[in-house]
Amino acid sequence: MWATSPPPLPLQLRRPPHPRFIARRRNKRLDRIAASQDPLTALTRVLWGGALPPAQLVVAVRHGWTTAWQLLMRQLAPSDPATGGFARAPARFPAVVGKPSSRLHLYVGLPCPWAHRALVVRALLGLEARLPVSVAVPGDDGAWSFTPGSPDLLYGKRKLREVYALRGGGFEGRASVPMLWDAERCEVVCNESIEIVKFLCDLAGDGAGDLDLWPPELRQDIDRWYSIIYPSVNNGVYRCGFAQSQEAYDAAASELFGALDRLEAHLAGCRYLCGDRLTLADVCLFTTLIRFDLVYNTLFRCTRRKLAEYPSLHAYTRDIYQMPKVAETCDMEAIMAGYFKTLFPLNPGGIQPHPPATCDRESLLRPHGREALSSAAGTPLEAAAVS
Repeated sequence: MWATSPPPLPLQLRRPPHPRFIARRRNKRLDRIAASQDPLTALTRVLWGGALPPAQLVVAVRHGWTTAWQLLMRQLAPSDPATGGFARAPARFPAVVGKPSSRLHLYVGLPCPWAHRALVVRALLGLEARLPVSVAVPGDDGAWSFTPGSPDLLYGKRKLREVYALRGGGFEGRASVPMLWDAERCEVVCNESIEIVKFLCDLAGDGAGDLDLWPPELRQDIDRWYSIIYPSVNNGVYRCGFAQSQEAYDAAASELFGALDRLEAHLAGCRYLCGDRLTLADVCLFTTLIRFDLVYNTLFRCTRRKLAEYPSLHAYTRDIYQMPKVAETCDMEAIMAGYFKTLFPLNPGGIQPHPPATCDRESLLRPHGREALSSAAGTPLEAAAVS
């Protein structure tokens, strides 16, 4: 006998959920989001659980961020449209014109290597009493600002731009540091760092004792070294960090480390760039080197080598750091915060890494052993060979 098939089960029609149930379920999800200490994380879990975001969302956000990054970078660091290479804007007040009054005031920012030059020269030449200084700090908008803890000692302004605007005819453009101000004439004297430090050397005159950072007999050599240091090293690190194309970065990094290799060779047999005397060329190189491992190596992608991997350059940096009053001009915490927390397009999260051990005060005060080096007879590596 064939077994008979069981009768089919009655068709079960699933009733749609009641609108009140749907509303309650939606409200529960929203309640979980509202109750979460991290609403964004809770929202993403509701939208796509533990999976990665949808591909379309990733593409859209990446495109939007890239567009916003390019917009910010064009304002922060103008570039050559053809190459993507960083093109630094020229100073608005590039030279000291005429003879300023005796009521001068210096405006600086501690993170800035260009302003640091002026602080080092001011300290080495003993100009603190003759040249008061106001220290601006980077604001949330990236503009140099003043705070109750770091005020504008001359006018009590909130922004450095407001000080610039006091000059006759007002001011448009970037309010940069360092800026030398004539308080009697209410005018900007200069905001080009190399011209400011040369002016400070002339201002010090005979009052600087045996130290002359801009001696007439070495000025040609100083300018020659500066013509190499500025584009390849001082500005070279910025050309790496602000490059907006791979080709622009590759070119800048190659030039930077080529110059550092040659400087290392020169300083292996010569205590300072121009022999056994510290000059403005050394000050200008120092303010970049003291920041190299601290910020440029990581944030600006100057990663081929650390400064600590150059024995002569690292000892040379320690040599200058240990000179009287120089260390007091080097605020490592302000330097790191000024880069990692202010340069939003390069570090959107604002996370500040721990400083390298080679950049702490104890390491920088280690013996450098460079006293044994005498002046270079005929200069072992001519500056022309470095270019």
